[in-house]
Amino acid sequence: MFFPRKRGTAIELLPKSLREQLPPLYSQEAVADPLVICKFFTPDAQWTWYALEFDGDDVFFGWVVGLEQELGYFLLSELTRARGPLGLPIERDVHFSPTRLSQVKLFHERRS
Repeated sequence: MFFPRKRGTAIELLPKSLREQLPPLYSQEAVADPLVICKFFTPDAQWTWYALEFDGDDVFFGWVVGLEQELGYFLLSELTRARGPLGLPIERDVHFSPTRLSQVKLFHERRS
C-alpha cells in the first residue's frame, strides 16, 4: 500500500519489516508498560494511532488519540481508505521509534 506524498515520493503504510516487528494480538496484555511499535497520523487533522500489536492481517490494538484518547482496536484497511478533511491519506511517522506507552501518553498530556 503506497500513498503519494506532496513532494512526489511514496510511503508504504505498513512494510513487511514493520509487520514483523509488531507483536501478535494479546501478547502484551500482562506487560505493565507495553511497547508502541509504530505511529500513524492524519496530516490534516488531529488523529493519531499508535500500534502496539497486530494480528498479521488487518487488526491492530493500540492507543488512539482523536476526539478522545483510548486503547482499542483499529483496522489497517480503515487506515488505508480513510482521508482527512483536506483529502490527505493517513501516513506512517517514519521517524517514530518504538516507545513505551507511558511515554506516548505523557507526550499527549503535555500537549493538552
